[in-house]
Amino acid sequence: MNAAIGLSLIILFALGVPIAISIVLASIIGIEFFSNLPLLLVPQQMFVGIDHFPLMAIPFFILAGNLMAAGGISRRLVDLAKSIVGGLQGGLAMTCVLTCMMFAAVSGSSVATTFAIGSILIPAMVKHDYPRPLAASIQASSAELGVLIPPSIPLILYGVSTDTSIGKLFIAGIGPGLLIGCALLLFLYLFCKVRGYGLKDHEGRDPFPMALKRAWAAMLMPVVVIGGIYGGVFTPTEASAVAVVYALIVGGLIYRELTWSELLPILKESVISTAAVMLIISAAALFSFLISRSGLPSQVAGWVTQVFESPWTFLLAVNVMLLIIGMFIETSAAILVLAPIFTPIAIQYGIDPVHFGLIVVVNLALGMFTPPLGVNLFAACAVAKLSIDQLLPWLVRFVLVVLACLMAITYMPWISLGLVNLLY
Repeated sequence: MNAAIGLSLIILFALGVPIAISIVLASIIGIEFFSNLPLLLVPQQMFVGIDHFPLMAIPFFILAGNLMAAGGISRRLVDLAKSIVGGLQGGLAMTCVLTCMMFAAVSGSSVATTFAIGSILIPAMVKHDYPRPLAASIQASSAELGVLIPPSIPLILYGVSTDTSIGKLFIAGIGPGLLIGCALLLFLYLFCKVRGYGLKDHEGRDPFPMALKRAWAAMLMPVVVIGGIYGGVFTPTEASAVAVVYALIVGGLIYRELTWSELLPILKESVISTAAVMLIISAAALFSFLISRSGLPSQVAGWVTQVFESPWTFLLAVNVMLLIIGMFIETSAAILVLAPIFTPIAIQYGIDPVHFGLIVVVNLALGMFTPPLGVNLFAACAVAKLSIDQLLPWLVRFVLVVLACLMAITYMPWISLGLVNLLY
């Protein structure tokens, strides 16, 4: 059955069938023609896959991100970030990274971050004489921080699929998120110095006190949401609902940029995005059930422990595999299918499941801005009105920077676990 499902998946992917549909169809083929299982398992396991309370956080965080973009919150975060680093050469490019770090602290979605911030900063960077492909590459790679800095939808999915504490995962995501953000900031500063970009970035920059005064409500949002989670006031799932209410209050009552007429399109867009994610989750749950029932995870575990004798070589092999998979399979689906297989093996090697979760998410997040199926790449290209091949020469630099950070996160567990050990 495994071979039939695998071959069906490859054929369906090659035909361009959407990932969720491909997984369901391949699973149905495997059940109907190569097993004695009833087809009733298909809707049953798909429902079981999304019948988890923590998954309620996903639609709320998607809605919060859309409300932030429409309510003027993202623009004020851009102005604040520019007031901090805009005086440096390359400050506008650095503003993109810094704003994505701020926006990520509430939205939990890299695609939402790309559209909300990219629609403001990509045209601004082009106006300041940055090459358009470079501006889009900066945005696509910076938006990756949306799935690392908590709250994070992929971290929620990892926690649900492996029964790992989502609270610990959120805390563990702070270190890797800051590491990648600071590495991108440093790289862009040096790159712009060497190549001569961003000489006029200081123009149109507000003084920091003025920018902070305008953005104080936006900056308070991560404090309320993240502080509430870490302070034990509410769970990550409840925090997502708090983020929606706060975004409504700030955008509608404080900034007065969110109107009643805009709510329906925002809700519609959020529902469509949520439905797409949930369909992938339910399809991956069905696929995972069939794989687990076939005994493949235990076979893989036995093979891995024989071939890779040390945790070091195991992590290297997992990283290489996830890098390749992340280029072709959507992040949520990859986490839900692979995490339940590899996390128990990692635990056998003495690797903390929280640390391993960050390795998995950081690695697959790379796939979000690498061809051929990087969702951030498509989003940045849509905003910049470019084709993917125009971005590739510029994108390599940012991939290498994040790869270097991934190696540090993999082999220096304290980057992920330092805060977790301090707070738990």
